[in-house]
Amino acid sequence: FLLGGCLSMEDKVLYRVVIAEDEPLILNNIVKKITNMKIGFQVVGAAEDGKTALELVENQSPDVLVTDIRMPIMDGLELLRAVSLRYPNIKKIVISGYSDFKFAQQALKYEAADYLLKPLKTEELFQTLSRIQISLDAQRNFIKQNVLRLNDNHSYSTEEIAHLVKDYIKENYTHDINFDLISQNFNFTANYLSKIFTKHIGMNPSKYLMSLRISKAKQLLLSNKELSIKDIGEIVGYPNQFYFSRIFKNIVGKSPSSYRDENSVLN
Repeated sequence: FLLGGCLSMEDKVLYRVVIAEDEPLILNNIVKKITNMKIGFQVVGAAEDGKTALELVENQSPDVLVTDIRMPIMDGLELLRAVSLRYPNIKKIVISGYSDFKFAQQALKYEAADYLLKPLKTEELFQTLSRIQISLDAQRNFIKQNVLRLNDNHSYSTEEIAHLVKDYIKENYTHDINFDLISQNFNFTANYLSKIFTKHIGMNPSKYLMSLRISKAKQLLLSNKELSIKDIGEIVGYPNQFYFSRIFKNIVGKSPSSYRDENSVLN
């Protein structure tokens, strides 16, 4: 279900949260905890299974996903995997009744910001959200101050905006790039920014970013043999080696190590 309704101008600065938890009482409790904290987060959707949660993520464009592990239809790990692939900028928090290390390890593989155990302690959730808020604020401020260099007296055409964003991606592809925050600077939705970027550049911003990163990774694999696969992933903006290898194989058709070995033989 959806929460929050329309946002006032003041509320637009809040970061958006989607929650996935199959126990209604626990779900409502998490919603209340986050709402009562009043530290800059708004719950915009909540679901009792991973499939519905993923639909909420697609429709609500949240900044943060809070999810349980064990859920019907689609469990939390499947949800984390889907969100990591499609929306890598979303911050992820796992809340589970299982302290088993293998669950935590899987969650960290999908770059979860934290793994919190039930019963959920308000102070632990507060500390995790506060860390995430610092990270999101830093991204937002960096974009405002250094990325787009907006002049309030200048009205930008959609083509100018597309090229501004393209230039920013080229200069900052090694860092975490949040297209939702960029689009907000122009009072756009992320979908509209993607639409005008694709129109003028020929591919959407995420694909453009990915193509730059993989192109640079291919160069580094062949020219810097002393660098490990993990090192190269970190250099081009993928600190998670598992995620980097998967993206590389999806685009190139082979793993980074296979690409390096086969082309080293050719050269």
